[in-house]
Amino acid sequence: MNAPHLTTFGCRLNAYESEAMKGLAAEAGLGDALIVNTCAVTAEAVRQARQRIRKLRRDNPGATIVVTGCAAQTEPATFAAMPEVDRVLGNAEKLQADAWVRAAAPDAPRVAVSDIMAERRSPSPLIDGLGTRARAYVQVQNGCDHRCTFCIIPYGRGSSRSVPAATVIGQIARLVDRGFNEVVLTGVDLTSWGADLDGTPKLGDLVAAVLRAAPDLARLRISSIDSIEADPRLIEAIAVEPRLMPHLHLSLQSGDDLILKRMKRRHLRDDAIAFCERVRAVRPDIVFGADLIVGFPTETEAMFARSLALVDECGLTWLHVFPYSPRAGTPAARMPAAPGPAIRDRAERLRAVGAERVARHHAAMRGAHVRLLMERPDVGRTEGFALTRLADPRSVGGVVAARVVGAENGVLLAEAV
Repeated sequence: MNAPHLTTFGCRLNAYESEAMKGLAAEAGLGDALIVNTCAVTAEAVRQARQRIRKLRRDNPGATIVVTGCAAQTEPATFAAMPEVDRVLGNAEKLQADAWVRAAAPDAPRVAVSDIMAERRSPSPLIDGLGTRARAYVQVQNGCDHRCTFCIIPYGRGSSRSVPAATVIGQIARLVDRGFNEVVLTGVDLTSWGADLDGTPKLGDLVAAVLRAAPDLARLRISSIDSIEADPRLIEAIAVEPRLMPHLHLSLQSGDDLILKRMKRRHLRDDAIAFCERVRAVRPDIVFGADLIVGFPTETEAMFARSLALVDECGLTWLHVFPYSPRAGTPAARMPAAPGPAIRDRAERLRAVGAERVARHHAAMRGAHVRLLMERPDVGRTEGFALTRLADPRSVGGVVAARVVGAENGVLLAEAV
């Protein structure tokens, strides 16, 4: 049975779902199809998807092209209007076997996109993890109930839906049996996990349950979280569970209170600083990353300076810097825009600060003893997610004790011990 060709844009969750779609499309008879799984987070992501679709058609004139994902959900007419596109499937449909069977029929409608806000089914583990032989990603949540003024994603993903803990634990048990040493819990709004389940458990409850039920799991990570929603049991797990990796990626977005309010975020800068101080007090080796948007409408130089300062005040290391991009249909798109040159300049300056923070982290790691999860025979990741080159090749997926001896070209250098 042929497997379709997948082109995936955007987040790790999209990549996870692309792996599921390979099997669904192949079983429906679309093994020769070209599937484009789109992202809607920025206008640039949509532009890149359209560009890739046109190239796929030029290179494969007779192939069936199916477009799905968040941009297909939020802008189905945009893709249906492209002559290169044969089918458009919504985010709910792309994970339903019967939707792929219908899409394979010669007389199928070009567009099958339902109201994602009406979707109430929790995500199902259609594949056992995603990733290399090193780590697997497990989807535990989908959708978002919040309405940040810059964000289109809730309209692409729908309301927050959680995977029951028993289902997550069962999937992780299978992954451990297959030899995975690291699992990453992932979702659209991970800290909202459990709000729609009986008893309204919290993410910390899930983390504790996974670690308790999977004693042979060497390493557990959690992906991007909203720090204001971090529950006490999650903080406790970070403090006492050595198998929970000391690495958190925070959805901070700005360091200025007025911008945060205009974004309709639920935290202020002091909340972010207090959270980082609290976690560092109980887990001194914690390494923080963060998403930060520059050039949000009405942002002044003084407001941006507070985002720059937040990097040091929170002790951030890994920065994901996003120049603001207006998304039609969001409240922010109607706000007074910041000048384009200023947005580009601020993004460059913030990225430079991020590079300095990484260099500082690398320097502090010299001489440290670490345990590397090997992603390639000569490259692994520390507990704090620093990419590290190992002098002597080891098996991919193994965990290797090593000592950091230096850094070169943005990568730590280490020797096995």
